[in-house]
Amino acid sequence: MAEQAFDWQHTPAAVWRRHRSGLRAIRRLDPVQWPALTGIDHQKQALARNTERFLAGEPSNNVLLWGSRGTGKSSLIKALLNRYCDQGLRMIEVDKDDLVNLPEIVDDICELPFRFVIYCDDLSFDVGESGYKALKSVLEGSLELPPENVRVYATSNRRHLMPEFMSDNLKSEVRDGELHPAEAIEEQVSLADRFGLQLSFYPFSQDVYLQAVDLLFPQVQDREALHLEAVRFATGKGVRNGRTAQQFYRQFAGDPRFC
Repeated sequence: MAEQAFDWQHTPAAVWRRHRSGLRAIRRLDPVQWPALTGIDHQKQALARNTERFLAGEPSNNVLLWGSRGTGKSSLIKALLNRYCDQGLRMIEVDKDDLVNLPEIVDDICELPFRFVIYCDDLSFDVGESGYKALKSVLEGSLELPPENVRVYATSNRRHLMPEFMSDNLKSEVRDGELHPAEAIEEQVSLADRFGLQLSFYPFSQDVYLQAVDLLFPQVQDREALHLEAVRFATGKGVRNGRTAQQFYRQFAGDPRFC
């Protein structure tokens, strides 16, 4: 399917569409660039190193980027593609509800001469959902080993990808002085454990938030006025992060005070 329908030489990314039971080339890639992402230097360094090892055919991990909303998790994945697509990196975006098709998607690309990242954005599972089982098989294989040219990079607000309830903790037991987690907790942790590299993201400090704003307004001379307005904007939203900085830019770009 993917091999017949796609010229991956000139197609850096595709998305799985369930209504057409196939891949569709992404026509307009987000142009976000690596240097534009601030306040997450450690995460950038770790992700770049893992990806470079993957592209070089060296041992590398599946990656889970988890943490606070709007802190650059998804933007980092997009910037990664823009940075490494010329080195053979290709990306396929798969929605959580379509993970049941993941084994078939992987079957179609496992022998192609490119390195593929399966990108799952905002990944999490509720009680009773079973889509994570297909994901598990791709992450660690079953009877067949997972392909060497495929890795899964996922973003989530949940560290363990699954809901955690107080009642689950109450079912844990202490035996001979050792804590034995309840089966529900073991199930919650088992999926996230399959991501060998886990990168955490936290809300921005005010200084980091203002650095992000400064990058978006490089021409502004009156930084004090810009920062005052940016802080007021973030206070109104109740959160400081990269998304808030972008939204501030969209609202105030072209404002005579900041031209």
